Amino acid sequence: MEKEYLKEQQYLNAKKRVKEIKGFYSHFLIYLIINIFISGIIVFGLTYSGNSSFSESFTNFGVYSTWLFWGIGVFFHWISVFGFKNLFGSAWEEKKIKELMKKDYERNNKILKK
Repeated sequence: MEKEYLKEQQYLNAKKRVKEIKGFYSHFLIYLIINIFISGIIVFGLTYSGNSSFSESFTNFGVYSTWLFWGIGVFFHWISVFGFKNLFGSAWEEKKIKELMKKDYERNNKILKK
């Protein structure tokens, strides 16, 4: 019975992890597609209006601004999925729970022995 529970728990944890990874890759793919589209529109608009040449259009901050600011969000999403999971992730939670339960058990034993 306990083995079945552990297997089911492992399956649910793995399924949650796959969902997190899939969510990041979807976010990253949308980031690329949308930013390529926006950059293309900006470069086309700048060159079509005649204000700047094609090469000057690429140096405009507007072309890179969405890449930069949205990229910060993608970076933090990446960190949450792949980066600092071990620091305060589920493994840390389990370890901390066991540690607190052990302290509580030892404290209760001291009280009962008196």
